[in-house]
Amino acid sequence: MQLSERLLAAVGLVTRGNRVADIGCDHAYTSIYLCRQGIAPSAIAADVHPGPLLRAKQNVELYGLTEQISLRLSDGLASFSEGEADTLLLTGMGGLLMLNILSEFPDVTASAKELVLQPQSEVALVRHWLHNSGYKITMERMIKEEEKFYVLIHAVKTDVLQHYEQECYYVYGKELAIEDRKVFGEFLAREKKLREEVLLKLSMQETKKTKEREQELQQELLLIKAAALAHKL
Repeated sequence: MQLSERLLAAVGLVTRGNRVADIGCDHAYTSIYLCRQGIAPSAIAADVHPGPLLRAKQNVELYGLTEQISLRLSDGLASFSEGEADTLLLTGMGGLLMLNILSEFPDVTASAKELVLQPQSEVALVRHWLHNSGYKITMERMIKEEEKFYVLIHAVKTDVLQHYEQECYYVYGKELAIEDRKVFGEFLAREKKLREEVLLKLSMQETKKTKEREQELQQELLLIKAAALAHKL
């Protein structure tokens, strides 16, 4: 089974031998890959929508993995018990939705050994939440696929409360994989260019709102510069 670069990066963060809960599994391709490659001995492929879950069932049967992959209709972690999975895998959803899922059933979330997350938005909020909730971010990946940039985060529970010393690390990440530095540099360059283009347009206007927005953009540019310096780009 051929996974996208984004999903390949996600499964690459799963600890071998862990039982995986694939939340928002869609067609269960990730669960199937994990089990076929021997990364996970078993997986629970869960989705809130019956349609995708039916297609997931068909795919699991097609690959002969009905004994390794169980399917579950579940709104986030609502149908899960503590300790059912070692890895909680959440990909392809907004950061706020992801945090709602993880926060709604904290005992289930805390019982997992690791979180593998790929938030599509609000990534800074996800990083803040992880630290505030007692997690350590051990690895991040940045993947470019079809002109879009994706962030993947691996986190584990820790007894020592974590905190980044610079806000730019929450906005743009700190534990970046060495092989992703080129992509990350390209991402920062694009972020800088986009803001500079907006600033140029705003400079032609003279209103209170545009001035406020200009100040916001200047602060964002400072964070981008700080991230580039921190990562020696």
